[in-house]
Amino acid sequence: MGRGRVQLKRIENKINRQVTFSKRRSGLLKKANEISVLCDAEVGLIVFSTKGKLFEYATDSCMERVLERYERYSYAERQLVPTDPTSPGSWTLEHAKLKARLEVLQRNQKHYMGEDLDSLSMKELHNVEHQLDSALKHIRSRKNQLMHESISVLQKKVKEREKELAQQNQWDQQNHEINSSSFVLQQQLDSPHLGEAYQSAGVDNGEVEGANSQQQPTSTGMPQWMLRHLNG
Repeated sequence: MGRGRVQLKRIENKINRQVTFSKRRSGLLKKANEISVLCDAEVGLIVFSTKGKLFEYATDSCMERVLERYERYSYAERQLVPTDPTSPGSWTLEHAKLKARLEVLQRNQKHYMGEDLDSLSMKELHNVEHQLDSALKHIRSRKNQLMHESISVLQKKVKEREKELAQQNQWDQQNHEINSSSFVLQQQLDSPHLGEAYQSAGVDNGEVEGANSQQQPTSTGMPQWMLRHLNG
């Protein structure tokens, strides 16, 4: 004799209701995994308990991909059926989708921060760890790139500064040599031993003075032969 039909209704006893929820939830998640593996189907299952706790299953632990595919499919279906975008039903559906999407993003953010991990399975924890490792690799790569760029800029500035200092030192050295040569020449011209130097060279001091007097104009206005006659 077959088993009679059981009438489904809410379990009034709180403890029995919680036990039944746990058993049926585990069986539901197991069936979702089985149909995904056996039939190569993409499955997304979301369950909220009476206390608001979330339980989910997604193929390859990627609920975002399942939801995005669902949204694309729903959008394509709505495009085929003309609807009034200003109708209350359309706004309600859109609000529900956005709210569900927001909850998924907030939950993932908590998982990435290391919060609310009790409901995750080993596979889901491994997936979160893999995503964090991948994000860290991208962060370190970008950090190293910025560091190399900063070092290159600093090295370029140092080389330019060294080149400017080398040019400045070269100019200062040339100016110092020119000033030193001018100072030595002026000292020789102003030296009292200049006559001795001329004598040692075989030049008479009087000739030098005569030569200097010939080069200098006279203030008397008299010709040179008259001055020599008077002096004689």
